[in-house]
Amino acid sequence: MRKVTVFSRTGCHLCEIAIDKINSIKDELNFDLEIKLIDADAELEKEFGEQVPVIMIDNKIHDYWRVDLDRFSKAIKS
Repeated sequence: MRKVTVFSRTGCHLCEIAIDKINSIKDELNFDLEIKLIDADAELEKEFGEQVPVIMIDNKIHDYWRVDLDRFSKAIKS
């Protein structure tokens, strides 16, 4: 099963939209989803602070800021 990780932060509107989009197809595409808040982690904040939401598929960066569901679906299926 594929693993999707979304790096997010509290109060991030784009993060909320991205997570909602990903959740909308989670059951259809059968992947695990983990949401990681970077707020309290200095290392993650330094790495991803200006790029959230950061979407990773199987520990590889797939996208920043916005989710294109067609592109995301193709990546999950490949």
